[in-house]
Amino acid sequence: MEKILSFAKRRGFFYQSSEIYGGVANCWDFGHYGVLLKENLRNWWLKRIIQERDDIFLIDSSVILNPRVWEASGHVKSFNDNLVDCRDCHYRTRADHLIEGTLKKKVEGLPPEKLTEIIKENSIKCPVCQSYRLTEVRKFNLLFETHIGIIEEKKSKVFLRGELAQGIFMNFKQIVNTLSPKLPFGIASTGVVFRNEITLGQGVFRTLQFDLMEFEYFIRPNEWKKYYQYWQEKMWSMALEIGLSSDKIRWREHEEFERSHYSKKTMDIEYQFPSGWKEIWGLAYRGDFDLSNHMKNSNVDLHYFDPLTGEKFVPHVIEPTFGLSRLILVILMNGYHEEIVNQKKRVVLKIKPFLAPVKVAVFSLQKDEKLRQVAFSLYLRLRHEFSCEFDDSGNIGKMYRRQDEIGTPFCLTIDYQTLDDKTITIRDRDSMKQERVAINKVIDYLKEKLAF
Repeated sequence: MEKILSFAKRRGFFYQSSEIYGGVANCWDFGHYGVLLKENLRNWWLKRIIQERDDIFLIDSSVILNPRVWEASGHVKSFNDNLVDCRDCHYRTRADHLIEGTLKKKVEGLPPEKLTEIIKENSIKCPVCQSYRLTEVRKFNLLFETHIGIIEEKKSKVFLRGELAQGIFMNFKQIVNTLSPKLPFGIASTGVVFRNEITLGQGVFRTLQFDLMEFEYFIRPNEWKKYYQYWQEKMWSMALEIGLSSDKIRWREHEEFERSHYSKKTMDIEYQFPSGWKEIWGLAYRGDFDLSNHMKNSNVDLHYFDPLTGEKFVPHVIEPTFGLSRLILVILMNGYHEEIVNQKKRVVLKIKPFLAPVKVAVFSLQKDEKLRQVAFSLYLRLRHEFSCEFDDSGNIGKMYRRQDEIGTPFCLTIDYQTLDDKTITIRDRDSMKQERVAINKVIDYLKEKLAF
């Protein structure tokens, strides 16, 4: 993990927020290549979930919802983490993370009293000051409080959204009224959410502010098993599509004691990190918990009326959730490779070409003005089609290595042969093999290779 975090900072994927002032706990900023990678993942998801389907519709809800939303959804009472404090240095951390890091045993989801018992029985100490004087494990709510209002003494307490789902449920009636969708159908959303989470040395895996991509898939109550299995298979194939190895991911079903208060069945796709298996995506069957509770608390009718059968009922919900921010870390960890080439170490990020922050790099082999002009002209053409970079520093080996590290799948080199026969060298990132391609065929060549 330390190697990946160092690599991410050095190559501009993400950095600690406000670093010049000592940083902010659990907050990270994405750099140029990190933003490009994140948006490529988001665009891939939108293409697969929205563009290529006719049954899922997109919304973008407000980050701040009426506080009554979170009361009705059960989050004010039930959205909690189990935390423990050091009595000596006052360091606070998640009890399950502390235990798992010490004992290498998964305990996520256990109740506070059981976690307290494990800490005492195993004499687990504070990771900061090594004190054994730890408090009892207590529940802390994850909702992120803030206040709105112009006049200080009249400001109202609200919550920044802790999930995208409630914004989707708030728009259920509007989507049904404006688009008249037929069951089954989904409402999708992507964007930032906020949680008062405690994390230790995990980079962008678990942060206060992070990006999610998720949707609620509304179904008839008696069809939930069919669609749960459908989305389980779909999510697995999507994980493989972005390059995650089948031996590095697995499905794990939540036990009853660890399921969220709204869930009747939850499964996670977990990735094998150096510290163990951790969740990256989730699939929950929420039943009619949310719509029924919002209907009861708002006195607004949220039934679905089927014009074909005349039935009126509250749909049930299957919820596939895709963690986007933490997926950046997974992609970097999964793609990071060190190789020895010509007795020198080569660091290469082997990620799917359609996800690469930069798709093509154009080089001028020598610092020759004629070669540079041809190379720069080609670069100007290519950047209208692809994320592209230009480099004419002259050292071809160093230029290749820089692009290898950020995952650029193809490097194009203009040399003296280009001036004679109008061909260029295209180098493949993973195999390092080179081939000559006619300069007027380059765009078609790259489009075929970069398609997804």
